[in-house]
Amino acid sequence: MNVVLENVRDLLPGLAERAVATEDARRVPARSIAELQAAGVFTMLQPSRYGGLEDHPVNFYEVVRAIASVCGSTGWVASVMGVHPWQLALFPEAAQDDVWGEGPDVLLASSYAPVGRLVEVDGGYRLSGRWSFSSGCDHAAWLLLGALVTGPGGDPVDFITTLVRRSEVEIIDVWDTIGLRGTGSNDIVVRDVFVPSYRAMRNFEHSRLSGPGQQVNTGPLYRMPFGAVFTNTVTAPILGTVQGCLDTYVATMRERHRLSLGGGRFLEDPFAHVALARAASEIDASILQMERNMNELHAAAAAGREIPMELRLRARRDQVRGTERALTAIDMLFKTAGGNSLRSDHPIGRAWRDAHAGSVHVANDIERTLALYGKGAFGMTVEDNLV
Repeated sequence: MNVVLENVRDLLPGLAERAVATEDARRVPARSIAELQAAGVFTMLQPSRYGGLEDHPVNFYEVVRAIASVCGSTGWVASVMGVHPWQLALFPEAAQDDVWGEGPDVLLASSYAPVGRLVEVDGGYRLSGRWSFSSGCDHAAWLLLGALVTGPGGDPVDFITTLVRRSEVEIIDVWDTIGLRGTGSNDIVVRDVFVPSYRAMRNFEHSRLSGPGQQVNTGPLYRMPFGAVFTNTVTAPILGTVQGCLDTYVATMRERHRLSLGGGRFLEDPFAHVALARAASEIDASILQMERNMNELHAAAAAGREIPMELRLRARRDQVRGTERALTAIDMLFKTAGGNSLRSDHPIGRAWRDAHAGSVHVANDIERTLALYGKGAFGMTVEDNLV
């Protein structure tokens, strides 16, 4: 039983009522964050030894889809901030103690692009840089920021994720977009901050499933690939947003009467029936594939088996196809929903904007990801941090 999902269902009417205000404020309201915290959303993937639920990713994605079905921005923030405890659990124990020593409900934000610059010093690094797209950063006490270590000639020699306190960064309010407007994905600026070595994790450790945190967090959840857990975190809110659009479409169009094309009740239009069926099938197919892959990955980790590259590539293939199918579905719905959905406060129009905005995330680079699967199927070597 997904206990957190039961808690979240009680919150959905309120989150839906605040969807317009969330867009207008360009960030998720503090009230919504507090409600999601109390429901247990942000601790679903957190280690039990630090007060988390250490739940199955499939349950987490189900909760994310439910939230996103009523507000895409809130679902996106819940998903991205909800996966950060999972990644922190891969860091050295000292880094985990720094964060969760303050309590189990500490929130983290991120910006993984390696735009920061690290200079090695005694005991760690000096970090500087400016990052974009840090969803939910206004609510976070800590941030995960990507950076490069450069060699003597200035060439990058290592890609590292760093852990930095909120008090050590500056948030620049720049978020003004056509979709996912309520995510508050602002810029982060760091000016020459010291990062101890235990708060830095090399990205190759992610892909090799060799994070130092696995020594203390021994459950199967923490032996799953970053390239599967994180990327599905990006697709899950998109699928939820499109499912919510489908629900709204059915409820709205049931009462609609055409004023053109011969008039008549919309629910009697066979073309609408076909569009609805196709859209629903695209969503279902995406969810089924996602859950199959995550269940197989979790089962392999639980059995202590090496996770084959074939499965890792399949998980990425189906993840980007899930996003692609979601966009196909919502485009069919939007095309037949009528002119009212163009209004900025209409839930169908908002869902359409949010889904398309989420699709441009680097984890949704569809053609490149499908090419990786093809390379693997032909027996070629695949090297990618998101596999």
